[in-house]
Amino acid sequence: MKTIISLLSLFAALAAFSANAEVKLEDNSKILGKWVVTAEALGLDREKKALHVTWEFQKDGTLVTTGEDARSGIGSMNIPIKYSVADGVIKKQTAPGREKYEECAVVEIEGNDMILKCKFLYFFLTRK
Repeated sequence: MKTIISLLSLFAALAAFSANAEVKLEDNSKILGKWVVTAEALGLDREKKALHVTWEFQKDGTLVTTGEDARSGIGSMNIPIKYSVADGVIKKQTAPGREKYEECAVVEIEGNDMILKCKFLYFFLTRK
């Protein structure tokens, strides 16, 4: 009986672990192209804040962020930053011109949807 309970506990733990398992990237081939960042959240099960931003992962290691700040009246802005794929995760600059990087793990890629887990936020993206 103890063996059965131990096995059930082990299977439950493995199922919980695999539900939050990350996709290990070998290179940038799965993420190349334009993605619409539809929302951000503090956790997978937390409230999502809608965003209207586009990220374009380019072959040369540039991530171009395009967004609009309706309050400033500036219109659309393109902000290029550096990124790379190493150790199975995306390493992207935190700000243009700074050599400080953050890691973003791919939590899930399914069809045209991707979820990234960065240091403080989860990003929900749809391929454009």
